[in-house]
Amino acid sequence: MRDTEKLRVEKEIRHALKGWSDFEKDVLVATAKIPRGKVSTYGRIAKMIGRPKAYRAVANTLHKNPLHPQPVPCHRVVKADGGFGGEKRAAARRRKLVEEEGVPIENGRVRMSKDVLF
Repeated sequence: MRDTEKLRVEKEIRHALKGWSDFEKDVLVATAKIPRGKVSTYGRIAKMIGRPKAYRAVANTLHKNPLHPQPVPCHRVVKADGGFGGEKRAAARRRKLVEEEGVPIENGRVRMSKDVLF
């Protein structure tokens, strides 16, 4: 994605989230940057937005993401151990989506490596 396209997408996300907090907007914008075939963790997203201890708040924000899967692919955010949190069926659906994108899954979790992490 080119820089001009990234800025356009960020602007659209922020506009679509009128009434949401700056923190929530920052989380969803950061998540939108995760490319297909990669994943990030709640903790990594928290660090990206300058709030390293707010990983649970990141998870809560993604849980209520109104812009899924495009432009905010929150299925690409996993727990630090590569697991898929939340309700069982929703977790299975997110696991299937990342697997279809080429992310390696082992024993129901993302096989975490530098090649997969964003």
